[in-house]
Amino acid sequence: MATEQSKPKGPDLVRGVPLDTLGDGAMVGGHVGEEAVLLARRGDEFFAIGATCSHYGGPLAEGLMVGDTVRCPWHHACFSLRTGEAIGAPAFNPMSCWRVEKHNDTVFVRDKIEPGGTRKAKRPSAKPERVVIVGGGAAGFAAAEMLRREGFAGDVTLISADDAAPYDRPNCSKDYLAGNAPEDWMPLRPAEFYKDQSIKLELRSEVAAIDAKAWQVTLANGQSMPFDKLLLATGAEPVRLDIPGADQPHVHVLRSLTDSRAIIAKAETARRAVVLGASFIGLEVAAALRTRKIEVHVVAPDRRPLERVLGPEFGEFIRAMHEEHGVTFHLEETATAIEGANVKLKGGTTLPADLVVVGIGVRPRVQLAERAGLKTDRGVAVNEYLETSAPGIFAAGDIARWPDAHSRQQLRIEHWVVAERQGQTAACNMLGQRQRFSDVPFFWSQHYDVPINYIGHAEKWDALDIEGSIDKRDCLVRYRHDGKVLAVASIFRDVDNLKQEAAMERVAPAA
Repeated sequence: MATEQSKPKGPDLVRGVPLDTLGDGAMVGGHVGEEAVLLARRGDEFFAIGATCSHYGGPLAEGLMVGDTVRCPWHHACFSLRTGEAIGAPAFNPMSCWRVEKHNDTVFVRDKIEPGGTRKAKRPSAKPERVVIVGGGAAGFAAAEMLRREGFAGDVTLISADDAAPYDRPNCSKDYLAGNAPEDWMPLRPAEFYKDQSIKLELRSEVAAIDAKAWQVTLANGQSMPFDKLLLATGAEPVRLDIPGADQPHVHVLRSLTDSRAIIAKAETARRAVVLGASFIGLEVAAALRTRKIEVHVVAPDRRPLERVLGPEFGEFIRAMHEEHGVTFHLEETATAIEGANVKLKGGTTLPADLVVVGIGVRPRVQLAERAGLKTDRGVAVNEYLETSAPGIFAAGDIARWPDAHSRQQLRIEHWVVAERQGQTAACNMLGQRQRFSDVPFFWSQHYDVPINYIGHAEKWDALDIEGSIDKRDCLVRYRHDGKVLAVASIFRDVDNLKQEAAMERVAPAA
């Protein structure tokens, strides 16, 4: 079966595709030898690039072509059809490209085009010469990678409090926690990448202070580090449980790879787990632990899981789906104490648990910005270029509160892809490119075999349109306010979700 699945699918593009089967805007997934290749047409131009997304292997032929780009149906990575470059996270690795020829009424894919290297030509680096990035998560890594991709030849220092080089944080609560993703899937780049790209990676390092006037940061060990441009990407930290017994060894939060490893180690001997909080993270943890055959109880004050984000219909579906997989819910409930291996609930119930995972939210790490005198407003305030109130200092990711072009509101969103794309935009702006951050927010959540894709942002809505059936796991749900679509959630309607994203981009105010 594995051999059968690994065989190239679709037409042999070397033999050609009839022109009349490839209309304007059409894409065909085929192969050249043993390699999966996507053939696309835009007007009188034809492109051929690798057909398997470099992020998680999504089928690009089942995605959406927008202009001369293609977007992955799974997690909305975006690639240039002209060059194969990964121009939108969560993918970073480029696609291979092939030469295309048209003869008479047939289009042929020919030889592979050798890449010109990952770095662009080096640019004069008089301004800036030294870039310091504080935070080794999604935004910090994406910024460092983009600086080098854009040809920046100055010093790049990435300071991270984590003990691991930048890794795939979403997987910490998904396949990795469930035991379905190997350890080597987790690093965003191999260790040699940082050496090859001359990125100085300072792990287990805390920044104690930023002096915006003297243009330097001071580390907790007393070391000072000068900068010409600075990116703050300090992320968020889990809200800790403030009840008796919350500091016991079997009580965990999940934010880092270290946290995920600790939960996995405990899960090897645990029989009963209690998850406190029905957040996306909490429910993904519940699903992962059920995959490991552990009894799971979820305690949350909500009437329905995720109702505040997705609405009551979606909330009921999510509850039923988890219950089908053996999860027991204790809703409109809170924990009052953890006494040994017992979790006491406000309503009087006692739940035995040799593993407790707390998922009651996160808060942005803004203390460093506040001490530096930067403007904060429920996050670090930035303009449309992601620059803070201090010139030359930028912020991205979970801490950044930016003017969103789609909702016309100031937003701060804790999404992995948003953080990555903000890091990429901030890097370009540190190089003087003046790019407005205008991406439509996107995140995905995985529950067993059900993926939920969500674009936009709707804190409240007055109308909810359901196309298809949530219960049948085939739906597109639009969240409207005053007639305007603010957000869209979907299950297995990936192309429709991408089309909604593209439509939101078109109606955004012009730059």
